[in-house]
Amino acid sequence: MRESEFWANLDRAFPRRGRSLAQDLVLGELGGLSPAEALGSGMPARRVWEAVCSAMDLPESYRFLHRVRPDRDV
Repeated sequence: MRESEFWANLDRAFPRRGRSLAQDLVLGELGGLSPAEALGSGMPARRVWEAVCSAMDLPESYRFLHRVRPDRDV
């Protein structure tokens, strides 16, 4: 997963609040970093996205959101 796909996933999964969530959500799975901090430190986007999915209890289908066309339901 590319970092641009991470941000697109976040925007699709959390309209209007995804960017804020990336700054504010502290994830133990990422060593106490927010998603934005984890990406900034060089952590793979896929690992960060998996941590967000787990922490926010997203459906399993969201783990592969970047592979689903935006005009299709997840």
